[in-house]
Amino acid sequence: MIFKTLVFIGLLSSNASAKLGAGNMQAPSELELDLELMIEGKRQLFPLLPGTKCPTGHHCQVRTTRTGMSPMLSSLKANLKTPLAATLNWEDLDSNLKTVVASNDYCSRRSAMSRAAGLAAGVAASTVSMPAYAAETKDVKMGSDSGQLVFVPAKVTVCKGDSVKWTNNKGGPHNVVFDEDNIPGGVDQEKISMDDQLGEEGDTFTMKFDTAGEYGYYCEPHRGAGMGATLIVA
Repeated sequence: MIFKTLVFIGLLSSNASAKLGAGNMQAPSELELDLELMIEGKRQLFPLLPGTKCPTGHHCQVRTTRTGMSPMLSSLKANLKTPLAATLNWEDLDSNLKTVVASNDYCSRRSAMSRAAGLAAGVAASTVSMPAYAAETKDVKMGSDSGQLVFVPAKVTVCKGDSVKWTNNKGGPHNVVFDEDNIPGGVDQEKISMDDQLGEEGDTFTMKFDTAGEYGYYCEPHRGAGMGATLIVA
């Protein structure tokens, strides 16, 4: 996933990369780095922002830039309105890209990539910094396509701030009731559970989750048939 999202950033630039050596007769006006990554068995280069060090455990090449700024960076700065905004957005973009490369946590990488992409598109730093900016919604079916009394998938993982949308698929009516003995401490079981049941196919129930931990839930009408599932909030 991380490699695919980095390709998006890489496509914003058309810089040529070169290793420093005896063949480089002219002294460059500025040196920048390209991060080397293996994508589907092939070595590819992705430009890092000026001043960014090569991430630990990775190999980088030096890129010679004679204009003082790469086409990617020029394009990004052209979207910024004021010198102050340019400085703030530049720092935020730099920070988010570093997190994308360095973080081992999926949710941190996903959030950083979403914010970096927003900044690259000219979205205000105040907007991309909002908790809801990088949030996603995961879908869960209530009842399999073949009519089995199960949640599909039976286990789903989301990030804090994400939502889950349950859709009444087959074998209804269904509902979502969280087990008060199998949810994180401090979470209101009644608040996140459904009050009613979904009777019509296609009806939905959506809930946002802000507290990390494991959540066990079930369909009350079909609990005896084993219709239960697990939600992980990372």
